[in-house]
Amino acid sequence: MADVETTKSLNGLLNGIAQIVYYNNAEITEELLKNELYPDLTQEEFRAMHEKMKGLLKSIATANMDQAQLEAFLTAQTRKQGKGGVSAEQAAALSRFWKSHRARVRESLLGQSRWEPGLKSLTWRVDLQTSASRGGAANIPVALVELELGRAGEDSDFVCLEFDEAKVNQVLKKMAEIQESIDTIVHRS
Repeated sequence: MADVETTKSLNGLLNGIAQIVYYNNAEITEELLKNELYPDLTQEEFRAMHEKMKGLLKSIATANMDQAQLEAFLTAQTRKQGKGGVSAEQAAALSRFWKSHRARVRESLLGQSRWEPGLKSLTWRVDLQTSASRGGAANIPVALVELELGRAGEDSDFVCLEFDEAKVNQVLKKMAEIQESIDTIVHRS
């Protein structure tokens, strides 16, 4: 029965660490984890275990380990002597946790690594200008482009652009130059 409780507590600790570090859940705290999962440990003992599991999880997540890499890593960790190593039960819990959370943790890491808002969507259309505001020519084609910029889970910003034929050609020329530069770099490698 003690092994089942130890496994449950360790699974809870790993899930709690993931909630704090990767999923930004402010309701989960280190104190809550200690009180709910390991009330018998001293603060120093819990902090040492918490930091060790957090460090191991961070190493696994940062490397985005596949199952073979994870197995080799955990085997090396179980062979370590002293406080730096992990027990077989801890290694098994880490392995189970990583199997079920790898994709979600990876997505969270990717989301955290983006500093600037990204392009969420782009819509465009071509309209005919039926009248000019300053008495200029009418029935001129105009390209209207709307960019939606933002991060997942946040409100978006919209940027609307209007191009005449000359500006569209200029943008297309610049895009062709960028593509040529990319092709040059890719074919050089």
